[in-house]
Amino acid sequence: MIKVHSYESMGTYDGPGLRLVVFLQGCNFRCLYCANPDTIPSKGGKLTEPEEIVRMALSQKTFFGKKGGVTFSGGEPTLQAKELIPLFRRLKEEGIHICLDTNGGIMNDEVKELLSLTDLVLLDIKEFNPEHHKILTERSNAQTLSTAAYLEETKKPMWIRYVLVPEYSDFQEDIIALCEHFESYSMIQRIEILPYHTLGKHKYEVLKKPYQLEHVKENTPEQLEHAKELFSRYFPEVYVN
Repeated sequence: MIKVHSYESMGTYDGPGLRLVVFLQGCNFRCLYCANPDTIPSKGGKLTEPEEIVRMALSQKTFFGKKGGVTFSGGEPTLQAKELIPLFRRLKEEGIHICLDTNGGIMNDEVKELLSLTDLVLLDIKEFNPEHHKILTERSNAQTLSTAAYLEETKKPMWIRYVLVPEYSDFQEDIIALCEHFESYSMIQRIEILPYHTLGKHKYEVLKKPYQLEHVKENTPEQLEHAKELFSRYFPEVYVN
């Protein structure tokens, strides 16, 4: 059984083409800007049979076309790697493209098998500087960087996703350091800059939790354009999502 938080049909922001996005329950990071804080606890979510998700995917397959498919997001989907492996196998049997949206913070044999069944990894890198990363997520980024190296080594296509948070992850020197670290990677197909937003702020009020970035304003067009220019010095495919 898989703990599912929610679904999004015909999603266009989480991988190529039109996609069924499956948001899973539970996360090992504690990002200050998390737009879905209700997905963080491991407890919760709807226990779902893998075949139910297969049926949903097959019902929408006509709309996927050549590029679309299913994206597993979160929360953090690799927390449920063992449960997802049979589901990924079934989706592959049906010829359905699979994206895995992950923070890369977990690695074990089950995650490796899950990655082997994945067509495209959307790797969320929160910050390159270790200290800044810990402030932003309360976690180390060492495993995330190791996961990126593993994806490169195993020839697994990936998109790097970077949330641009003013005062927290928009440091020019950190972005340049990240680019220099990854510029030799051949499996990075594109960079996606995700603007910081406060759309999930109301969820903190419902959960009666303080929203810790109350003072942070959303990105200006100039900030986003500057970040895109920095990434574009090193990568040919850079998009503001």
